[in-house]
Amino acid sequence: MQRVSARRNLTPSLLIAAFLSVLACSTAAAQPWNWAGPRPDQNMAPDQPGYVPSASEEQLPGELHKQVVFFRTNEAPGTIIVNTSERFLYLVQGNNRAIRYGIGVGREGFQWSGLKRIERKAEWPDWTPPPEMIERQPYLPRFMAGGPGNPMGARALYIGGTVYRIHGTNQPWTIGSAVSSGCFRLTNPDVIDLFDRVPVGTRVVVLQARQV
Repeated sequence: MQRVSARRNLTPSLLIAAFLSVLACSTAAAQPWNWAGPRPDQNMAPDQPGYVPSASEEQLPGELHKQVVFFRTNEAPGTIIVNTSERFLYLVQGNNRAIRYGIGVGREGFQWSGLKRIERKAEWPDWTPPPEMIERQPYLPRFMAGGPGNPMGARALYIGGTVYRIHGTNQPWTIGSAVSSGCFRLTNPDVIDLFDRVPVGTRVVVLQARQV
């Protein structure tokens, strides 16, 4: 009888512990609480110069987190592969693995594909919108010095032979969406991580299809 009583006494404790465990997991899954995107593409302003995102705004939902994933490709380790339709950038690691980053891509009419290389890298780059962008968005500044509110974000990797870049953003809620003028944007923490991993000369493969 004492053993049965002991088990009965333990049951509420076990139930409470299980409840707290589930609650903790649910709370972790709900992080970050302030995530506001990705929102529908048509509801996003393409650029918001001067806005400085908070740390919580730069925390992406789970599927867009930087993570190591299974990835088959014939490209050499160190290659960057951008899959526009998936909204992911892969940094090939070898052994069927890659580091995957959630990205924002060009909106309809501004997407492209090709084989290129990184020709230059810059920390906290200045931003000079091209005339075509000014024509579409006349409210934009003609020049903006690098800094936290700069739409180019914390780092930029310039893609040779194009006007496009892989860069950070001051609009982290646009990651996972198609809103840019052809560049590929990452959160500032992710672009800093990528910037530190790849040298000038890195091969860049930009794809439209889902399969590599």
